[in-house]
Amino acid sequence: MTNPPTRVDGRTARSERTRNAIIDAHLQLIGEGDMRPTADRVAKLAGVSLRALWSHFADMEALMAASGQRVLEQRDASYRPIPADLPLTERIEAFCHQRARLLEEIAPAARASALKEPFSSGLQRYRKLHTSRVRDELTATFPTEIGSDEELLNALTAASLWPTWATWRDAMGLPVEGARSALARVVTALINPAGAKPAR
Repeated sequence: MTNPPTRVDGRTARSERTRNAIIDAHLQLIGEGDMRPTADRVAKLAGVSLRALWSHFADMEALMAASGQRVLEQRDASYRPIPADLPLTERIEAFCHQRARLLEEIAPAARASALKEPFSSGLQRYRKLHTSRVRDELTATFPTEIGSDEELLNALTAASLWPTWATWRDAMGLPVEGARSALARVVTALINPAGAKPAR
């Protein structure tokens, strides 16, 4: 005898919708350039009261951490594995194009997080999770080239993370394509300096 499907309590569903609306509003404000959105602005955009916001999140750090989780989930949904049996130059090109796309997708949240990360254990944890994702991308895409070379993996990881991308895009003012070309040059030089040419 099968059990009847579990019915979602209406109050629980409403609470979840409210929570998601608050996170959506927080990320929308950040995406529009408000790097430090206040609780009042978030609540107004979400269409909820401040009391409702604080009933779901103890403080703005908790909301920032929830937004960090959402960004990580979106990143995971957007990632596409690169076949490890492609020729090296094609893998480098595909990896760098995907890295550029993913980094641009997380850019607003990454810039906002950078302001609070030194003081937030939650945001520091999400930084480590993003780093772990990049290491997994690299070892899955270049398994033969990296092998057990931890130094190579560390160098490739550093080149592929947000701080390096932010240096190219923000500090140096490179367009996306210029930053992607710089990443390809670095990845190429590290993996196969003698043979592979930078991806175009």
